[in-house]
Amino acid sequence: MVRIRGIDIVLINKKKVGTDAFHAPIYEDIEKVVNNVLVAPASSDDIVDSMNLYGKKAVYVLAIPKGDENTWEGQEVKFFGQKFRVFGKELKGIDHLIPLSWCKKVWVEAYE
Repeated sequence: MVRIRGIDIVLINKKKVGTDAFHAPIYEDIEKVVNNVLVAPASSDDIVDSMNLYGKKAVYVLAIPKGDENTWEGQEVKFFGQKFRVFGKELKGIDHLIPLSWCKKVWVEAYE
């Protein structure tokens, strides 16, 4: 029997490290590898829903493993040699009621 296994992606968190001369915050990127993330192309329904709700085009849908405590909303992620940005609310299920290893779902858009 073949087991489903996700890929490793890099989650880029922004940490405030100070302010500039105009009192605007200065951020530092902190990269963290998250293991076993499922990546799927966005379905046509996901694309239409994301455009209607957020005005952004979903490119991929990420399934986040159970037990992950990272903040995903508004963060950048890297996988497949490209950079993407998470948008919208993360959809989370109840861990013990979901039979597989993933319980959160987020949309990502292409980001340069």
